[in-house]
Amino acid sequence: MKDPQDYAFETRAVRAGQHRTQEGEHSEAIFPTSSFVFDSAAQAAARFGGQEPGNIYSRFTNPTVRNFEERLAALEGGECAVGTASGMAAILSTCMALLKAGDHIVSSRSVFGTTTSLFNNYLTRFGVAVSFVSLADLDAWEAAIRPETRMLYVESPSNPLTELVDIRALADLARARGCLLVVDNCFCTPALQQPLALGADIVIHSATKYLDGQGRCVGGAVVGDRERVGKEVFGFLRTGGPTMSPFNAWVFLKGLETLRLRMNAHCDNALQLARWLKGQADIARVHYPGLEEHPQHALAKTQQSGFGGIVSFEVKGGREAAWRVIDATQMLSITANLGDAKTTITHPATTTHGRLSPEQREEQGISEGLIRVAVGLEAIDDIRADLARGLGA
Repeated sequence: MKDPQDYAFETRAVRAGQHRTQEGEHSEAIFPTSSFVFDSAAQAAARFGGQEPGNIYSRFTNPTVRNFEERLAALEGGECAVGTASGMAAILSTCMALLKAGDHIVSSRSVFGTTTSLFNNYLTRFGVAVSFVSLADLDAWEAAIRPETRMLYVESPSNPLTELVDIRALADLARARGCLLVVDNCFCTPALQQPLALGADIVIHSATKYLDGQGRCVGGAVVGDRERVGKEVFGFLRTGGPTMSPFNAWVFLKGLETLRLRMNAHCDNALQLARWLKGQADIARVHYPGLEEHPQHALAKTQQSGFGGIVSFEVKGGREAAWRVIDATQMLSITANLGDAKTTITHPATTTHGRLSPEQREEQGISEGLIRVAVGLEAIDDIRADLARGLGA
């Protein structure tokens, strides 16, 4: 196959990264093996010593995982990718590989609750300081950068309020101040947004979400250049071992084939749902970048090719009312996962962000009445009807 970048996105999603074996298989093969056999002791020594490329041990070299990595890198426009055991493993691997004691991270305040816990409760134990700022406030980002700052970390759109940052402007700031910009692209995927093309240095994925698309497997990925990702992050994976399994990599490969089709369908359903929710009497506010009143609607139109599948809304009456809405639904799945073909619903304040302090949740704007819906691929009329049942409660 010629350079994947010579093909359209949809073609790369189906074809990039495949290396057929001597069996001539049409679908990508799964290599469920822990180790690989060498032709000779000399070849084994050359492989282990790095003088000869090839498979060694599935903790860090596996053909199926490599297929997934090459395909995702082709979709994100990166030089390489590293598959990991989970999205959180991708974040941890990036930080452990690229930071050291005495370094400083500036992170958006609007990140996944477990990411906040990782930064505050674990990275700080190893001498890495962390500051949190408002996602969209570029002045706050600039003011928070210190001489020892090495990384700016964002989710855009954020979880669960779908806030955005101007990635290109933040990338320019990071470059001017000698920092790396790391963007979690979980909500958009490369089908809707390509942070590397906007100037970011590294992209993080929870492959568990939209890359899979059907809630089957857990995995993550780091995408970027050959030096930082291909050597440094890969080096940590090789030694630390937060490895993606071959079977999961194969599932994610199959998910990537339909990524753009699915993301377009998620976007269509989510926009219709958000517009409908706006008109419901018991809802105080709807958060969705596709709505004209969203604070970064204009930015979303220029930075993304679609508005995503996540809709959050605040009901009047706080936690008690939110739980009544969630419990009265019959079709929607009450689970904190997202990116599934099935629509899911959750109460962020007591699930995804439940381990944060009340003060931290208040800083992030996560109220007790907030509900997050990851809009799936069911008929929009059925999704609306089920939420109407919940709101009627």
